[in-house]
Amino acid sequence: MSIQDRAEATGKNIQGKAQEAAGKVTGNTSDEAKGKSKQGEASVQHAKEDVKDQIKKVID
Repeated sequence: MSIQDRAEATGKNIQGKAQEAAGKVTGNTSDEAKGKSKQGEASVQHAKEDVKDQIKKVID
């Protein structure tokens, strides 16, 4: 697991939540969708890191 990769994914998730919230406040559905997309990307990155962790445990 790379702490840097996890931190980047967490940052992307936070950005996505903020963008989604801003889109809801302003009524901009495009920003809402982009924010949700960023959150999805972050979720995938976290899942990838989880798999890496599991593989490392098996190897060690």
